[in-house]
Amino acid sequence: MRGPHNIWRLIRTGATFERTGAMGQALDAMEAPRAIRVAARVLAWPFRWLGYKGDPDMPPVTRAITALGPAYIKFGQILSTRPDVVGDEMAQQLRVLQDKLPPFSIAEAQKSIADELGRPVDEVFSEFSDPVAAASIAQVHRARRADTGEEVAVKVLRPGIERAFQRDIDAFYFAADVIEFLSPASRRLRPRDVIEHFEGVVKGELDLRLESASASEFEANTVSDEGFQLPQVRWGLSGRRVMTMDWADGLPLGDNDALDAAGHDRRALGERVLQLFLRHALRDGFFHADMHQGNLKVHANGNIIAYDFGIMGHIDEYTRRVYAEILFGFIRRDYKRVAEVHFEAGYVPATQDVDEFARALRAVGEPIFGMDASHISMGRLLNYLFDVTERFGMETRTELILLQRTMVVVEGVARSLHPEVNIWEVAKPVVEDYIKQSIGPRAILGDLAKTAAVLGRFGPRLPGLVEAALIRQSEVPEEVRPNRWMGRAAWLTSGVVAGGVLSYLLAHGL
Repeated sequence: MRGPHNIWRLIRTGATFERTGAMGQALDAMEAPRAIRVAARVLAWPFRWLGYKGDPDMPPVTRAITALGPAYIKFGQILSTRPDVVGDEMAQQLRVLQDKLPPFSIAEAQKSIADELGRPVDEVFSEFSDPVAAASIAQVHRARRADTGEEVAVKVLRPGIERAFQRDIDAFYFAADVIEFLSPASRRLRPRDVIEHFEGVVKGELDLRLESASASEFEANTVSDEGFQLPQVRWGLSGRRVMTMDWADGLPLGDNDALDAAGHDRRALGERVLQLFLRHALRDGFFHADMHQGNLKVHANGNIIAYDFGIMGHIDEYTRRVYAEILFGFIRRDYKRVAEVHFEAGYVPATQDVDEFARALRAVGEPIFGMDASHISMGRLLNYLFDVTERFGMETRTELILLQRTMVVVEGVARSLHPEVNIWEVAKPVVEDYIKQSIGPRAILGDLAKTAAVLGRFGPRLPGLVEAALIRQSEVPEEVRPNRWMGRAAWLTSGVVAGGVLSYLLAHGL
């Protein structure tokens, strides 16, 4: 339920960071400006006693995030792959969020499995271990099938996770509404659409039948990819809250010491992670969108093993071509073409000047290309590009959010393996190959054939569809009325903030 009670949830977020001692560490790690530091501490300090205590055995930031719930944990997982943003020490602390969270009891897990499969656990599995990994949504047990003796991984959803996650999502929606009301300029970024997109992705992760289907499709797409393998889903032992796959033997991709001891080439592994992601996104339009170290292993033969397919990204063929052309343009430093692609795709309003936009893009790209490999950053490029597109009225593209986020995560994984990985050199052959296959005479003929096939199927209905579209276009849109409730909520939020500031000043005799 989305209403003013969510103000309480947002207050407790800041209070939890203050109470656990995480606020100062988080601001230091992000190198926040002084004004933001003062504002954050002043607003959170009066309410710190309302914050969750969390697990005192954890580092402060990790303690605060885990206490706040699954949506916050997901955000922390992303930051754990970005040492260039939060620093090496903080990234290392946050890495426990990937698969080392406190587990729920084995009795609860076995009950969920028995309820889902309709059989007692000891009838299905001859061996069933304590949790070997526990993340924000589910935990994993190592087991042995009673019928075949094969080792498998059994993933079980956390009890009550659906309700807990919905509570966080509702608070995020409320925050987005308040932001849009107080700052009309923020509507360009479509914060509600961003939260809606995130909600849809996570809801898919809360149904393990969908994850099983994603894993099966992903395996079919990547079966011929060299140096990459996936565990198979065991459909007969899977359901909505339980998923069973073959056990994946390998070293964690985040354990550099173990990889070195086993003789693996970490630079080659980092480059392969980047190329695999780009190949899956561009070639297939279906990619693993949660490729942090906790979901990747390295087999003894050097193959990268991916698992946990709860968050998968999908982009249509046209968007893939646009994304490839933008990347290829930056790689070739052809900023005019990058600008033209933005206009052709409708990402930038036609009222803007394409040449001026190209010059702004050059200001984004050239400083990055002048850096040495260890400082070239896709995250930095996306930040700079965001600033430029804001000036030119580009709206947030929700269909690209997961793609861009994953690109940043994968870059962080590659850099954690070897800081000298040059993302542009690694990406170039993959993007060039896709451009050759998808943009050219052969691709044009293929597009024409597909278009003719669609027209053949819908030909008899085309006149009616065109007429209906023209009628809708000529209709006068309904007047958008101001949301009185949001106005009151915004004033209430402002009052809470003002009260917090006053309490802080009085407490300090100011």
